[in-house]
Amino acid sequence: MSTSSARFDGQVVLVTGASRGIGAAIAKAFAREGALVLVNYLHNEAAAQEVVSACEQAGGHAWALQADVRAPEAVQAMVAQAVAETGRIDAVVNNAFSPYAFDPEHRQRFWEVPWSAYQGQFDGAVQAAYHVCQAVLPHMRQRASGSIVNLVSDLVQRPSIAYHDYTTAKSALVGFSRNLATELGPLGIRVNCVAPGLVSPTASSQHTKEAVKDVLVAQTPLGRLATPDDVAGPVLFLASDWSRFMTGQVLVVDGGLVMA
Repeated sequence: MSTSSARFDGQVVLVTGASRGIGAAIAKAFAREGALVLVNYLHNEAAAQEVVSACEQAGGHAWALQADVRAPEAVQAMVAQAVAETGRIDAVVNNAFSPYAFDPEHRQRFWEVPWSAYQGQFDGAVQAAYHVCQAVLPHMRQRASGSIVNLVSDLVQRPSIAYHDYTTAKSALVGFSRNLATELGPLGIRVNCVAPGLVSPTASSQHTKEAVKDVLVAQTPLGRLATPDDVAGPVLFLASDWSRFMTGQVLVVDGGLVMA
């Protein structure tokens, strides 16, 4: 890809958890830039196929691939099938995570949170990224090229509401990403993170009361909440040659609520 273009013509991009919300927006954004997008999903095949159709209408190509990214055998099979069919994977976006409701009024306080809640969020964030990275790494190492983008959260830097299990897992994913960036940089593989603020509309933010959203908006310099499309642009930037000298970084996408 030339440094004068962020297009992804001829490139293959795997997006996990891409059948809805932020993942779907990311998949469609890559398709608009000419990528072949691998739309990973867990259960909802119909929703994944709708994203595939939208990707193709946007000018790219897409393929729905079912796999539970918490299951190593399923991830290995998905990646092996993708490489066998397409011959390459240029970028991976680890977007999938365990379901979570951003509901300040009904959240559990620390003394109410069982360890199983932490474990569930770790499995959806860190374990899932671990399995996907393990599966794609041999291929990326062979090509001495690749970009991995992990979705984290601005709550890591500013836990304005104490979502203990969710934010702790995302914090661990930042640490995972930076260790990976350190080790894989000499191999030509970059690893970065995108940290959105509250994104609306999504399944997770539908439980957030309007009054809470209003407070966040009032504290945000750009004066609104993020949309799924707002998150897609920074992900594409980190996957492209425009960011070819960036690794181990966290791009916060929350309208200035957090200024690192």
